[in-house]
Amino acid sequence: MRIGVEEEFHILEAESGLLVPRAEAVLGRLPGRTFTTELHQSTVESNSGVHASLGGLYADLAGTRRRLDAAASSLGLGVVAAGTAPLAPAVSGHPTADARYHHMVEEYRRVADEQLICGAQVHVDIPDRDTAVSVLCAVSPWLPALLALSASSPFWQGSDTGYASWRTLLWQRWPTAGPVGCFGSAAEYDAAVGDLVRAGVISDPGMIYYDVRPSAHLRTLELRICDACPRVETVVLVAGLFRALVAEALELRAAGAARCDGRHEWLRGASWRAARSGLEGALVDPRTHREAPAADVVRGLLARLRPALEAHGDWETVSDLAEAALAEGSAAERMRRKASDEDLLACTDLLIAETRGERRDRRAASVARRKVRRSLTGRAGSGTPEVLGS
Repeated sequence: MRIGVEEEFHILEAESGLLVPRAEAVLGRLPGRTFTTELHQSTVESNSGVHASLGGLYADLAGTRRRLDAAASSLGLGVVAAGTAPLAPAVSGHPTADARYHHMVEEYRRVADEQLICGAQVHVDIPDRDTAVSVLCAVSPWLPALLALSASSPFWQGSDTGYASWRTLLWQRWPTAGPVGCFGSAAEYDAAVGDLVRAGVISDPGMIYYDVRPSAHLRTLELRICDACPRVETVVLVAGLFRALVAEALELRAAGAARCDGRHEWLRGASWRAARSGLEGALVDPRTHREAPAADVVRGLLARLRPALEAHGDWETVSDLAEAALAEGSAAERMRRKASDEDLLACTDLLIAETRGERRDRRAASVARRKVRRSLTGRAGSGTPEVLGS
């Protein structure tokens, strides 16, 4: 079962740490097949290759980040993979010159203006759209835990929001963002999307922003709940867990054991809890719907997915990365420590360094993480020539 990743990056002025609308200039120095524009000119998106191994995905993402950093650095700019930029301006963005984006800005006004956020999306191969729709309910309860692992947006417009992922709160203002409901088939799902288009709520199926969805243009199931992650290892961890969730759901479906009680109202609250707490507080445990320490929920997910992770050869890598993440804390916590010790500009410098692959915080250079990085590098393999989205 192959995987691919789309990553979004903020473009910053390296000296001031402020967002700047320079995406076109950066993209002019990069291959168009891998990199593209987003709604605002302060954001660049990358599309990975399609990979069978986490090692191949890691090597791909790390190389892509190096190329993007080199292109930006040559222009006096920096790139940051995080849900929000700490010093995002208190003004609207600069939309990309595109008819679809122009419509979004005109229709959604402040929601679109303040879409100065970045996420990481994971795609997993799926046989067909009916299958994709059939496993939505099975994977959804555990997605808030993946959000907590990725949380990297505590700051907004120069101040601490009190949240680990403020991006989530901004993102959920869109009319189709958040947990997905139950659908009996792809036709039923597509009919619901068509109703939203005909109602004028969205302009096209690409504006379905559920936490997980069948891709609008690929034969994949797409995870959309996560913040962009400063460290590439976090993206690999999330990708490995999501692939295992999908694999487990497919096995349950094949065995006729897939069940859904139709109760999804708690999921939005669970996502809010993950956005508020990250890894530093409690999450909602999908097994009990009760509050539980984040470490217990993440380890419960690991235990549940161990057979699927072992089947893909991912158990050691994913479990080591998860334990390192729990020991070191979320990116949001690292950002807060840096801002407290120094200031928000130093926090931005840390994000730029982590995005390019450096480790400036020596407390975070755990033995487990170093071991995993060596393992991923040694087992990189080679991805197929296919690029996600091509």
